[in-house]
Amino acid sequence: MPAPPSRLSRDAQRLVALTQALARSGSRLEDVYWENLLATQLNKLLQGKKNKTIETVLEHLLATDLNAYEILVEQAETLSESTTIVHQGIEYDALMFSAPVVAWTRYQLPDGTLTSAQSKALAKHLKDCIVADGAHMALIPALVNFDQMPQSFQETHTWTQRLAQLALGTSTESCQINKPEDPEGMLADARFAVGVIVVPKGQAVFKWQTLQDDAIALRQACQEAWETASGEIITPMFTGCHVEYLQPDAYYMNSREADRRIRPLALKAAVTWLQTAAHLPGDDLRAVITGCGDTVIEEYRVGFSTRHSNEVIYGCIWPVLSKEEAAADSMESEVIDVPDEIAALLKEQGIADVRRLPGIHPVEFCDDCGAPYFPNPLGEMMHPELPEEIDMAPVHFH
Repeated sequence: MPAPPSRLSRDAQRLVALTQALARSGSRLEDVYWENLLATQLNKLLQGKKNKTIETVLEHLLATDLNAYEILVEQAETLSESTTIVHQGIEYDALMFSAPVVAWTRYQLPDGTLTSAQSKALAKHLKDCIVADGAHMALIPALVNFDQMPQSFQETHTWTQRLAQLALGTSTESCQINKPEDPEGMLADARFAVGVIVVPKGQAVFKWQTLQDDAIALRQACQEAWETASGEIITPMFTGCHVEYLQPDAYYMNSREADRRIRPLALKAAVTWLQTAAHLPGDDLRAVITGCGDTVIEEYRVGFSTRHSNEVIYGCIWPVLSKEEAAADSMESEVIDVPDEIAALLKEQGIADVRRLPGIHPVEFCDDCGAPYFPNPLGEMMHPELPEEIDMAPVHFH
C-alpha cells in the first residue's frame, strides 16, 4: 500500500490508510474490522473542531484511488446522515432524509418560501405518506436549495444531531441554514424538504419497510400519495414551472438523484429560454461541450453561441456523479459517454450544430464575479456575455 503524502495531516493520513485497507480487504470479516476502525476515525473528525479533513482526503483519493474514494464517500455519508442516540435509557436510530422537488421554467424560478401553516401541513403529509408509524420526526421549516444545505460532512452531521434531538424533544436548537446565492437567472433547480426520522433501534424508518411480499409496489404507492398531498401545497408555489416530485429518501442519495434529474432539465430550460427570450431558433445556435477538472473530469460545461459569432452568450454545467462518468474520455468500453448523451439532448431541442472538445480543461471562474467560463467553438474558455440588444433576463411569471 503506498504511503499517503506527507502534506496530509496525521488524521488525514490515517483516514487514507484505513480506507485503502478496507478497499483491499478480501473477506467480510476483514471488512467489518476495517469498517469499525474507519468509523471511529470518521466520528472523531465529524465531532471535532471545524475541519475539512474528510473532503481533503476525498480530493486526494479522487486523483489517486477511485475505488478507495467511493468507499470513503459511502462511509462518510452514512455516518453523517445517520446516528444513534440514547434517550431515557432507550437507544434510537436517526436518519436524515429529504423530499426533493425539481422544477424548470423559461421564467424566473420562485424562491419557494413556506408559510408556517404550509410547513406544518407538509410535515403532516410526510408522516401520513412516508414516515413509518410510531416514528418521531423533525422537519426544517423551509424548502431549501443546494446552497442552503450543509456544505461539508461535519455540517451534515450537525444537522442530523440537532434534528434528531428536536424530534425526541431533548433540544430546541434549530439548524443553521446557509445563506442562498443570488438565484437570478436560475431556470432549473431543486428545493428540498429536509428532516430527520428517529425510531427505536432496529425498527422501520419508512412505511414501505414491511414484511409483505410486494414492498416495491408499496413504496410506489407511498410516493404517489406524497406527490398528490404535497402537490396541493407546492405546485401553486411554482406557477409557470414544470415540477417533478422525487421519492423521499436518505439525504445524500436524494441529493445525487436531484442533481441527476436537474441536468437534462437545465439544458432543456436553457435552450427553451434562448429560443423564446432571445428569439434564437435552433438553427441559429451552436453548442460546445467540454470536460473540466484537474486530473479527472469533475463536470461538463456546455457553451452556447450564435451561428454568426464565437462569443459565448450562455452556459450550462453538467456535474459528474460517478467514477464511470468521470472516466468518459478513457478507453474503457463500459464507460458512460456523457458528451454523447448531452449532444443527443441538445439535438432533441433543435440545436443541429453541437461540437465536442477533446481532453480535460481547467475548472475556470471569473475572478471578478465568480461566473464559470464556458467553451466557444474555437476551444477557448470564455465568460458568457449576453448580447446588448437582447433583454435575456428571465421574467417572473404572474
